[in-house]
Amino acid sequence: MSVALPSPIANPTCPAVPRRRAAFVRSETSPGPGPSPPFDNKYVSVDYDRGVHRNVTSQVEGLGKNDIPRRHQLKVQADRFQKDWTVSEVVEKVMELKKWEDIDGLLNHWIGRFARKNFPLLIKEMTRRGSIDHSNAVFRWMKNQKNYCARRDIYNMMIRLHARHNRTDQARGLFFEMQEWRCKPDAETYNALINAHGRTGQWRWAMNIMDDMLHAAVPPSRSTYNNLINACGLSGNWREALKVCQRMTENGVGPDLVTHNVVLSAYKSGFQYAKALSYFELMKGTNIRPDTTTHNIVMHCLVKLGEYEKAIDLFNSMRENRSECHPDVVTFTTMIHMYSVRGQIENCKAVFDMMLVEGHKPNIVVYNALIGAYASNGMSKEALLVFNELKRCGFEADVVSYTSLLNAYGRSHQPDQARCVFDMMKKNKKKPNLVSYNALIDAYGSNGLIAEAVEVLREMEQHGIQPNVVSICTLLAACGRCRQKAKIDTVLSAAQMRGIELNTAAYNSAIGSYMETGESVKAINLYRNMRKKKVKPDSITYTILISGCCRLSQYSEALEFLSEMTDLKVPLSREIYTAGIVAYSRQGEVTKAESMFVSMKNVGCFPDIVAYTAMLHCYNACENWEKTCLLFDEIERSNVEPDSIAFAALMKAFNKGGRPSKVLILGNYMQDRKIPFKDDVLHEMLSACSLLSDWRAAVGIVRVIESSCSSISIGLLNQLLQFLGKSGKTDSMIKFFYKVLASGAEINFSTYSILLKNLLGTGNWRKYIEVMQWMGDSGIQPSNRMYGDIIFFAQRSAGAEHASLIVERVEELKRKYNRSSHSGSVADHLETSQLRSG
Repeated sequence: MSVALPSPIANPTCPAVPRRRAAFVRSETSPGPGPSPPFDNKYVSVDYDRGVHRNVTSQVEGLGKNDIPRRHQLKVQADRFQKDWTVSEVVEKVMELKKWEDIDGLLNHWIGRFARKNFPLLIKEMTRRGSIDHSNAVFRWMKNQKNYCARRDIYNMMIRLHARHNRTDQARGLFFEMQEWRCKPDAETYNALINAHGRTGQWRWAMNIMDDMLHAAVPPSRSTYNNLINACGLSGNWREALKVCQRMTENGVGPDLVTHNVVLSAYKSGFQYAKALSYFELMKGTNIRPDTTTHNIVMHCLVKLGEYEKAIDLFNSMRENRSECHPDVVTFTTMIHMYSVRGQIENCKAVFDMMLVEGHKPNIVVYNALIGAYASNGMSKEALLVFNELKRCGFEADVVSYTSLLNAYGRSHQPDQARCVFDMMKKNKKKPNLVSYNALIDAYGSNGLIAEAVEVLREMEQHGIQPNVVSICTLLAACGRCRQKAKIDTVLSAAQMRGIELNTAAYNSAIGSYMETGESVKAINLYRNMRKKKVKPDSITYTILISGCCRLSQYSEALEFLSEMTDLKVPLSREIYTAGIVAYSRQGEVTKAESMFVSMKNVGCFPDIVAYTAMLHCYNACENWEKTCLLFDEIERSNVEPDSIAFAALMKAFNKGGRPSKVLILGNYMQDRKIPFKDDVLHEMLSACSLLSDWRAAVGIVRVIESSCSSISIGLLNQLLQFLGKSGKTDSMIKFFYKVLASGAEINFSTYSILLKNLLGTGNWRKYIEVMQWMGDSGIQPSNRMYGDIIFFAQRSAGAEHASLIVERVEELKRKYNRSSHSGSVADHLETSQLRSG
C-alpha cells in the first residue's frame, strides 16, 4: 500500500490519508520568482507496508490546450490525434521510446508545442533525466518549430548535459551555435563549458575559455574559479590550480568550501598527499568548516602516506560528530581500502557491515572494493560470495568486478577458475580491458604456466589491446619464479619489438628474474643498460642487486653497487644495510660492517633480527666472542624477538668462548618461548653437553629430536648417535636408532659405522652382528673392515667359548651378502675416509 503525502510535511499517522489504496497527493509550490505554481508541482509518496519513504518528485504541467493562442486552439480542437499532455507526461513518453524511434512524430501530437514557454520546461526535464540521445532529439525537433526562440538558459542546460557525458566537442559546438542565434553567453554558460573541458582533462582549453570570458567582459563568479581550479586539479596540475586560486583571491572573490575541496582534490590528483594535509591544517584556521568531502580527501591522503592510525581517528571522529560531518559511502569505501592495504581483511568486512547497520546503501564501488580486498589476499571463496551478493542486490557486475574476482582466483593458485571468470566476462558482454588481461597473465605466470601467459599476451593483441609495461613486468616476474632463463630474454625482445619502454619497475623485475636464475652477469649488464637509458634506479633495484650478489657470494660486486647507491643519494633500506653488513663481514672488513650497523641506527632505520644476526655472524667469523654476547644483550634491550638463527650464532660464540653452560640456558629459554630448534641450534647444544659432560641434558635433547627425526639432517642424527655411544649409553643409542628408523629418516653408511664402533667398544658383539644384519637387509653392504673388526675382537676379547660362534656368524653373513675382496677394499677406503672426516 503506497500513500502520498503533501510536501514538505509528511505525517504517516494523519487520519485524513486513506490507508487502503495508493494515492499521490499534490502539493503546489508557493508563488515566487520563476514559473507560476501550475508549472511545477511536487509529490511525496510513503509506502507503509514496506516502510519506504520515496524522495520528493516534481510533476511539471506546463501550458495546456486552454493556455495556447486561440488560433492554435481552433486548429487542434477537432483533431483527435492531438493530445493535451503535461510536460512531465511528454517526457515520460519520450523516454519510453528507443533513440532510433520516431520521437518527432510523438512530439508533433503534443498540443503544448504551440506554447513557447513549454520549451525551457521540456528541456529542463529532459536534461534532468540525463539521457543525452533523447535530449538531443528533442532539442533538434524544438529548433525546427516555428514558434521556437533561442534562449540562453536552454543552451546552458544542454551544455551542462554534454559536460556530464564528457562530450566536450559537442558542448563547444553548442557554445558557438548559441552565438549564431544571437544568444550572448553569460557566466553560467562559461562555467558549464569550463566544467566540460575540465572533466575530460583539457585544462588548457579551460584556461583559454576563462580568458575569452574576461575579454567578453563577463565577470567570473566563484563557481567559475572553482570549475577552473577543478579542471587543473583533475589533470594533476596542482601548481596551476594554486595559481588560479591566488588569482581568484586577488580579484576579490573569496574562496568557499567548494574552493578548498577542489584545491585538496588537486593535491590528491597530483599525488601531493603531504601538501594536501598541510593545506587542510591551514584550512582549519579559517571560518569555513570542512564537510564530508573534505574529510574523505584527507582520509585518502593519510592512507596513501601510510598514516593509518590518523585515518582511523578521523573516521571515528566523523562517526562521533554526525551532526557536523557524517561519513558517507565514499568514507566507508576508503576505510575498506585502507584495511585491505594493511592486510586486515576481517576489518574490511566489519566496515562493510557497519555501513549497512548505519543505513548506507552500498554501491558498485563498495562491492568492488570488498572483492578487491579479498582478492589481494587470495581469498577466492569470500570474493565469490561478495560477487554473488552484488548481483543479488540488483547491481550489474562491471569489468572491475570481474577483474577483481579473476585476480582472487589467480592469487589462490586456481588459474583455470581465473580463466573461467575471464570467459564469463566476455560472455556477459563486458569487454576485458588491459587490467583484466594483465590479471589473467599474472594468474598463469604466478602458477608457473608461462606458455599460457604468453598465449594471453597474443590474445590481447589480437583483440586490439596493446600490452603495456605492466604486462611485461608480470611475465618477467613469472619467468624468474619458474627459473626459465631463455624466456626472460624472449620477453625482453618482445617488449623491444613492440616499442614498450621499460620503466624502473620493469627493469627491477628483469634484474630480479636474472638473479633468481643465477645469471648475475646478465642482471648487471641490464642494470648498466638501465643507467645508459637514463632510467633512474630506486631502492628496490639496489636491494635486488646487492642481495643477489651476496647470495651468489659475489661480495665485491655487492659493495660496488652499495657505493653507487650512496653516490646517487638513493635512500638505504633496512635490507640494504643488512646486505652491506653481510658483504663487509664476508670480506673480512669488520670495522666497516660495524660502521654500517651504527649508521643504520643513527638514521632511524632500526635493525631487525636479520640485521642483528648478520652482525652476530660477523663477530663469530672474527672470533670476537665478547662482542657477540654484548650484541645479544642489545637485542633483548631493543625488544627484538630473536629467531633460531640468531640463537645458533650466539650459542656458537658461547661454545667457542668457553661458556657452554650458557648454551643450555639459551636452550631452555627457546623451549619456554616455543622457538623451533633448528639443526644449528641442536648441534651447538650437543657440543655444549659434550664439553660439560652433561649426559642428562643430552638425553633431554634426544627427547626434543625424537619428535621430529624426519626433519633433522642425517649429520645431526649421526652426531647425536656418536655422542650417546661415546658416553657409554649404548642402550639409549640403540633405542634412539629404532625411533629414527620408525620415522623414515635417511640412514647412511656412516650411521651404521657409528653404531658398530660404539657397540664394539662396549663389547656387545651380539648387537654388533645384529646391526650388521640390519645393514645388509637395508641394502648397505658391510665393509671387510667391519668383518675384520669383529673377527679381531673374537680372537682377542671374546674368549674361546664365543670366538667360534662369532666366526661362524660372520662367515654366514659374508656368504649371505656375497662380499668380494675387491668391493671390500673399496668400501674400506670409503669408510676410512668418512670416519676420518667425521
